[in-house]
Amino acid sequence: MARPDKAAAVAELTDRLSSSAAAVLTEYRGLSVKHLKQLRRALGENGTYAVAKNTLAQIAARDAGIEGLDPYLTGPTAIAFITGDVAQVAKGLRDFAKEHPALILKGGYMDGKVLDAATVKKLADLESREVLLSKLAGAFQANLAKAVYLIAAPLNQAARAFGALEKAAAENPALLKGASAANADPAAAAAVEAGSPASLASASEVDATAASEAADPAADDAAPTTDAAAAAE
Repeated sequence: MARPDKAAAVAELTDRLSSSAAAVLTEYRGLSVKHLKQLRRALGENGTYAVAKNTLAQIAARDAGIEGLDPYLTGPTAIAFITGDVAQVAKGLRDFAKEHPALILKGGYMDGKVLDAATVKKLADLESREVLLSKLAGAFQANLAKAVYLIAAPLNQAARAFGALEKAAAENPALLKGASAANADPAAAAAVEAGSPASLASASEVDATAASEAADPAADDAAPTTDAAAAAE
């Protein structure tokens, strides 16, 4: 491979390693072109699968800031660059390797760490992103329902209390009258008291006495006569 071609290949590998969520190194010796096409289809949109020269892959890994992949870059190497669901791609590689033993999982890289073959296989046992999101949504809905219940419980209790009060008032109206009297305005109560029948009766007696005195002039004339008689004596 000419030097410009090598530089372009290294740049492409470096970009793929840097932009991928993870990468799995495999040995593909013994797989046919047909098998490789089937494997690429199995990965789907979550990743791509490309054959790489070990020396160029080593340079690209260093350029991408990845250390520790050199021991896995031996023999025929093809790399699965994972840009989507890591668990889904790991499952696809594991299942394909079961059907086609020629595919060997050698190691990989994810989140700044180099993975051995056993760890790569463990990734396949993880739940997919869709399943995790579904569980997360279910947990969120459960917590939301619990929160709604906690908020609604006091309101339901208050509604039941008002309902009981309304029923009691319907059965015994005196309860509401007693509450009204207890909450009455003091000034209004004084005005009512001032206008009570007893108060009106007292006022009527005073007025009647005054009217009687004004209507009896004889009483006024009798007093001077009595005084005159006393003086004559």
